[in-house]
Amino acid sequence: MANHKSAIKRNKQNAVRRARNRAIRTYMKTCIKRIDAAIEENSVDNAQLALKVAVPVIMKAASKGTLKKENASRKVSRLTRRVNQFAAGAA
Repeated sequence: MANHKSAIKRNKQNAVRRARNRAIRTYMKTCIKRIDAAIEENSVDNAQLALKVAVPVIMKAASKGTLKKENASRKVSRLTRRVNQFAAGAA
């Protein structure tokens, strides 16, 4: 357990940030799973709609520091490519 005032404050800040990051990361993963589920169901409209929801969530996670910018950009790129290939194949 921390004894110094600054260490106690640091522990409190870390706990708050950890909870915030976990919430953001969990919601982001849920959005990605919705895209996967839509692709499994062969639903082009649902996949495209889920992608439109997921992209801002991922980019917001990057802007908040939960993800690195390059990581978020790579995730968005791969998801977009998957949905576009799926839509092209379904048409």
